[in-house]
Amino acid sequence: MTRHRVLLFARYADILGADAITIDLPDSPTIAMLIDALRVLPGGELLPATLVVARNLSVARSTDLIAPSDELALLPPLAGG
Repeated sequence: MTRHRVLLFARYADILGADAITIDLPDSPTIAMLIDALRVLPGGELLPATLVVARNLSVARSTDLIAPSDELALLPPLAGG
């Protein structure tokens, strides 16, 4: 198991009750595994069907592997105008 810190912003911080959480994942986890783990947390059922995760300041794909040193963030939908 490895520990990973996930930064949360806007509504996601409200839903999960913190600006950041630490979550334990199996060795060699993927972004999809992280999302699955987030969904089982208290409030996780309120997360939308599609989530955007940033890994080291870039949008990650669900199949991307997560290294222990990666910076992870759950990004809310962005609107512009």
